[in-house]
This record gives sequence, C-alpha cells and structure tokens, in this order.
Amino acid sequence: MMYKTEHLCLSALLISFVVFGFTSCSNTTDETDISENGIVTDTTGDSTIIANVEASFFYTEDGSVSITTVPCTLSDGTETDCYQIVTTSLPGDHEMGPWCPGNISDSAEAGGIWLESGEVYDVDGAFVANLAEFYNDDNWMMYDENGDIYITDTEDDCINAANPNVGAEYENFCVECLPSYITNLNQTWTIPITPVVQDTPVLFNSGGQGPQTAQAPSTRGIALNGIEFSAPAPVDNILGAYTLAPFDDAGGHINVHQGYHYHAATGYGTKVVQDDGHAALIGYALDGFGIYELEDSEGVEATDLDELRGHEDDTRGYHYHVDAAGNNNFINGLKGAYVN
Repeated sequence: MMYKTEHLCLSALLISFVVFGFTSCSNTTDETDISENGIVTDTTGDSTIIANVEASFFYTEDGSVSITTVPCTLSDGTETDCYQIVTTSLPGDHEMGPWCPGNISDSAEAGGIWLESGEVYDVDGAFVANLAEFYNDDNWMMYDENGDIYITDTEDDCINAANPNVGAEYENFCVECLPSYITNLNQTWTIPITPVVQDTPVLFNSGGQGPQTAQAPSTRGIALNGIEFSAPAPVDNILGAYTLAPFDDAGGHINVHQGYHYHAATGYGTKVVQDDGHAALIGYALDGFGIYELEDSEGVEATDLDELRGHEDDTRGYHYHVDAAGNNNFINGLKGAYVN
C-alpha cells in the first residue's frame, strides 16, 4: 500500500515577459513601446502581459518527462514554436494511491478522497459503510458480511467498471486501477512557448455548469510533473452505476487510456514557490498561460479572477488560479490559442 509523500518545491526564477494586444497578433514595431525592463506594450488598445512557458520548471530528473521544441499551428491559425512534452503518465515526484480501503474499519490512510458538492471527503472505511446514508439511497452496499469492501482487482475489471455502460455486475464496487496497468503508456502534450491571446476565450463546461465553447479541449493543462489536469470527473455517471472511483490524496486516479491524471489540485507535486508570497506555480494550461495554486502563502485567495479563473500582474503576466479541490475543477476556460 502506498501512502502520501511531501511535494517538491522549487525556487522561483526570473520570467521574461512580452505584452500582446487583444485585438491583433501581427503588431509591427511602430505600434509598440519597449520599456527599460524589456516589456513590450501594445499601444493600439487593451493589452495582456504574457510570460513564456519556462521548460526548466518541469520535473525531468527521473526521465518521466522529456521536452523538445517543435513548430506548431495553434487553434487560431498562428504558426509558432511549441514545447512538446512527452510523459510516462506516471508522476515521478510523488507516490500514487491508495484509492479504495479494504475494510469498513480502515482509517483514512488506507483510502483516497472523494469530491462532492464542493467538499473533499476521506474515503475511509466509515465513508464506504455510510454511502447509503450519504447519498440517501439504500441501494448502496459496497461491502460483505465481514466488512470487506468489494474492489476491482484485475485490469479487465478496471476497464469494464470504468466503461460508461458499466454492467450491473460491477454495481457496488470500488473501482481501483493500478499503476501496473499503464507501465507502457506515454502521453504527448504540445503547448505554445509564448501564449497567443484569442479574440474570444474558449469556455469549458466546468463541473456541468455554464456554457461550453464548441470544440473546447477536454484537457485543462499539464502539471509540472507532466501529469494531465483533466476535465471534471463524470461523478454523476460513476454514482449512477453505483460505483465509486476515488482519487488519491493528490487528486488523481488511473484510466488505462488516459493514464494517471488529476481532477483536483491538493498540494502534491512539483511547484515553483514565488518569492513575493503569491500562490505557487503548479503547471501550465494548454494555451501556455501558467496555472497557480488557489491560495497564496498566507492562505488568501485572489478576489479579482475573470470568468476563466485568470488575472494578471506585472511579475507573472496573465495566469490562472485553480478552483477549490472539492469543486472537481481546475480552470473554466482558455484565454489563449492552443494546439488542436
């Protein structure tokens, strides 16, 4: 059984900035002012401070992440350079699991977490034992007369129980897919080195709420350890099949096609601590803008976020802040163009 590990912290490094106008991606030099610190400011209208993706922030020490520069075409037609990030789908900077406790007497150390209605719950034995009361549905009974919890224990069971059309034979099972099932799975992500602001942001259907832009990608971004920040977990489908698919304490679980991926930011993994006390950088969105933790070093959340969960400052440029872990969500959309 695997347990929690402390996250890794990196010292913040100097980031270079470029400012691009909202209204144009082809500004000429006579339409910009260059300040003494090298920030380029568009003088034709509103502008956004833009920081390049910093490849050195990614966790590459164990070879689980490799990064190369490639030419790419973004969703708005922009031709530029991107970082191609290839990962093993397994985090190199923290252990995974556990997910399902074995018995209803087990403590929180034996299980993961569950996200419900904005709250984070420990999936300990008592949580499983009380599912019928928690969801006000007597059909929940996920353990036998000895208190042993029904858990998927093979790769085939993992695949079948995670199927959207899961069969009745998997009702009242705790679904646990193991790292050994994805040892040969690699994932490749491509993000622009310099973000390009779109005329119209892309909106996600976050947690089943709000509008979604057509053709919006399901992946939100990439953690600094190369693991996917995924779309909200389909909790209604999982519960509708009378299954439970817990996340580990890092907010992740495994799908054999998707690999290990996160549905919540809980403080695990590589991060870049900011010298000014701002929330730490934990990854990049698909458009190349940085994704930062919810709270700063004093535990305070930003109050001026836009509908995408982003804002900007002179140090980091435009960037996002993750949603609270219990909301099963990271960010609400993309301000910049991305690779289709």
